[in-house]
Amino acid sequence: MQIVHQTEIAGYPLLARGKVRDIYEIYPDALLLVTTDRMSAFDVVMRRPIPYKGVILNQITLYWMERFAGLLPNHLLEYEARSFPRGLRAHQSLLEGRSVLVRKARPLPVECIVRGYLAGSGWKDYRASGRVCGLSLPQGMEESQRLDPPLFTPSTKAQQGEHDRNITAAEGMALAGEANFRAMERFSLEIFRQAGAEALARGVIIADTKLEFGLWENRLLLIDEVLTPDSSRFWPAKGYAPGRSQPSFDKQFLRDWLERQDWDKTPPPPDLPREVIAETGRKYREAFAALTGRELSLPEDGGK
Repeated sequence: MQIVHQTEIAGYPLLARGKVRDIYEIYPDALLLVTTDRMSAFDVVMRRPIPYKGVILNQITLYWMERFAGLLPNHLLEYEARSFPRGLRAHQSLLEGRSVLVRKARPLPVECIVRGYLAGSGWKDYRASGRVCGLSLPQGMEESQRLDPPLFTPSTKAQQGEHDRNITAAEGMALAGEANFRAMERFSLEIFRQAGAEALARGVIIADTKLEFGLWENRLLLIDEVLTPDSSRFWPAKGYAPGRSQPSFDKQFLRDWLERQDWDKTPPPPDLPREVIAETGRKYREAFAALTGRELSLPEDGGK
């Protein structure tokens, strides 16, 4: 298994190189999504990868897409590299575990964020204004306090190097269409509810998450990543108490380290020390095991 920072797959058009994923057109109606080991924080890609992080993200997404296949369809066509088209066989060792063949859906230009707890940018917003993404909350709430009901706070989907922008429901409907927006809101909240209950039974709190949807033959599909440490905030339920930040199984460790650096959150980012890379990778592995109840067979040395 290889550490993958960037891919170059000859013979297929590279349609996009995102913060984490490289996307190739395999057929006119099918794409190859390769989840690399690139790490982004504050919408900026770090210069050094987190070894095998892409495999972990891909496998968590596959777990949740299978889990919610009965709730709504997703874009998956194939996830076993040995079953990919013949032209990709030379790249099997690079693609194994970290790639999927998907329907070429049209992504809707709204990121669907569900917040179940007052944390991160939501907590900063609340302290400054008493609101979260324009939604008023009661006075006197504490950091990490549970939000009941959870908040649906859509945002724009930022291009690489740019930052997401929170939007109102009216703006979301203008971007995605009213029917699509309402369906995305409904499915996002239901996925959050069901996943939250399942994770809590395993000792994990899902504090918030970001989901994405697309259209294929006028059908709404769940696309991209689902409930991963890149798109969500995971806390151990044991020891949870509002009024402070919580230990996490996600990239919050890296965000916290970056916040302590002399950095204005624009490129280039600080170089990540080896110990920060190793600890971030460890937290991603912990997240996979805690959420799925499974273990991944990955090299233990990470960057060697």
